[in-house]
Amino acid sequence: MGHRWCIALFGVLDVTQLHHVPRNTRIRIVSDAKTPPAHREFEENEELLFHHIDGMYSYCTDKDGKPVHLVAWAEVEIIE
Repeated sequence: MGHRWCIALFGVLDVTQLHHVPRNTRIRIVSDAKTPPAHREFEENEELLFHHIDGMYSYCTDKDGKPVHLVAWAEVEIIE
């Protein structure tokens, strides 16, 4: 439960909502996820490190260590 399959250009992705992802996991954004108002723009397929959920938003960091706050229900792919 919580996972769904998504056909991608290069194969099948295991897509899940962010709140199902274990802490300290590398993720890739696979859909247009919402962020708080006045938050920086991010790109679909951007890779992040997910740290934890904090209410309806998450605490993630980008490749430069800067915080990114995706909604807890954002659809992501876990990067192995």
